[in-house]
Amino acid sequence: MSSLSPLLDGYDLSGLQLRNRVAMAPMTRSRAPSHGRPTELMARYYAQRASAGLIVSEATNVSAASAAFDLTPGIFTAEQIEGWRTVTSQVHAEGGRIFMQLWHSGRVSSFALLGGEVPLSPSGVNDDLEQLQVWAQLHNGQYTKIHATPSRAMSLDEIRLTIEAFRQGAANAMAAGFDGVEVHAANGYLPHQFLSSTINTRDDRYGGSVANRANFLRDIVEQIGSVMPLERVGVRISPYAHYNNVRDADPDGTYDYVGRMLGEFGVAYVHAADTNGWSGKPDLPRIIGRLRRAYSGTLMVNGGISVSAAEALIRDGHADLVAFARAYIANPDLVERIGNGAPLAAPRTTGWYGGDAAGYVDYPFDGSASGHTPAAAAGLPARTGHA
Repeated sequence: MSSLSPLLDGYDLSGLQLRNRVAMAPMTRSRAPSHGRPTELMARYYAQRASAGLIVSEATNVSAASAAFDLTPGIFTAEQIEGWRTVTSQVHAEGGRIFMQLWHSGRVSSFALLGGEVPLSPSGVNDDLEQLQVWAQLHNGQYTKIHATPSRAMSLDEIRLTIEAFRQGAANAMAAGFDGVEVHAANGYLPHQFLSSTINTRDDRYGGSVANRANFLRDIVEQIGSVMPLERVGVRISPYAHYNNVRDADPDGTYDYVGRMLGEFGVAYVHAADTNGWSGKPDLPRIIGRLRRAYSGTLMVNGGISVSAAEALIRDGHADLVAFARAYIANPDLVERIGNGAPLAAPRTTGWYGGDAAGYVDYPFDGSASGHTPAAAAGLPARTGHA
């Protein structure tokens, strides 16, 4: 596709050819009600958006000990692998590329979502449970925030088993047909918790200095590298995020170190999320400035970025890929709309988390923006709210 927009230039991601520099950001979804197995509806959702240069899947649990949101998918059973294989095959049939985001929520959870088990965390810090984002679906079908319950500090054996769960999750993702994986080390989830000097107060090799606090993420990446090339592994970070109250006392020092570490690994990309941008306090220039000094590889950025701002970031060399989230909820043909200058539809709040087809796969394609309707959308009734 030719366009003046630099977003539509192709990109070589460590040998993986992307059609454009538009990424679909990982977004929490809760439409896997059968033991975390992805559904045909999920496959349709992703295939509709396959014109993105790269799709990063919704956060996907690497073990049964992870659940910040009810009804989210997993990648630790044979059934889940088979369900994801349907997703990747449909995305690939549309010419798309897709990475799986590997997720462990750590202390951001509740015994109610974990079969009665206590959430795991680096150090059992529980002074701020009301600020943690834990969500569940009620019997009436409505999705609502619930209270986090106290976590407990992980033993060294539990840390080892969790690192192994990330390694196995990556192997399972490749078996399911994904083009790569993204480690979710952002948004206050478990790897982010280990990086924090406030949430992580351990005195072993996983706590204390920034180098020790980074060992959990280091070990995850190293172990994933034993089952797949690190050129197919991205890592998502959110250095200054207030979301889930990670409270790092020195985020600049922490992420200067993390950026250098990930550069030494040669990962596919670093995905920098500016979650504070949604609350009117954007940190993206600060994030980019520090990361570009510490990390020389591919940089993907995300956080309430408009199309025009994204174009400027690419044009000026501040970012290599830009990930869109809310814009992709309502615009399955976002790439085509960018190319044709078509207006973007606004997302409805219905269906952002749980639900059926409404607010999920019923957004229409813009006829002026796309010369054809993707096979994934064939036969879909327009905005009926029914699967």
